[in-house]
Amino acid sequence: MRINTKIWNAQPLRRRPLARIAAAVAVLGFSLPAMAYLGGNATSIQADTAHMAASVNQSGGSNYEVHQLQSPTGTVVNEYLSSSGTVFAVTWHGPFLPDMQQILGGYFQQYSAALSSQPKQYGHRPLNVKQPELVVQTSGHMRAHWGRVYVPALLPAGVSADQLQ
Repeated sequence: MRINTKIWNAQPLRRRPLARIAAAVAVLGFSLPAMAYLGGNATSIQADTAHMAASVNQSGGSNYEVHQLQSPTGTVVNEYLSSSGTVFAVTWHGPFLPDMQQILGGYFQQYSAALSSQPKQYGHRPLNVKQPELVVQTSGHMRAHWGRVYVPALLPAGVSADQLQ
């Protein structure tokens, strides 16, 4: 059996720089997280909706909006957007925990440090990290989780943490 060498002798990638650049852009574009995050803006909420393939309901208060995303897996994520356009809190409930790194964005390192400084706990216990810059509260059990994260300094005037559900 003879192989046609004209078909199999493709140009090496070094001769096709545009192909390499296009491939790199495609890989990077598909690997970046598109989740909304604490401190993000309205664009991050739109990207989150698409990433989760979620249905969204929007409601408004006097100085903030709530974007409620319902994922096909049943988890509901509420993203609170201030009138200045900043995500100041994220809450969730449902059968699965959200990816904390995606939700916390730039606050994830602070959360990790606070978590590692707490004494080891065995079993499932609520997590309550309260710092001046970040509050993280989670609880639940298998197939029933809830939680909220917020930045106290970003809470709009007249909004209390108790309103974040």
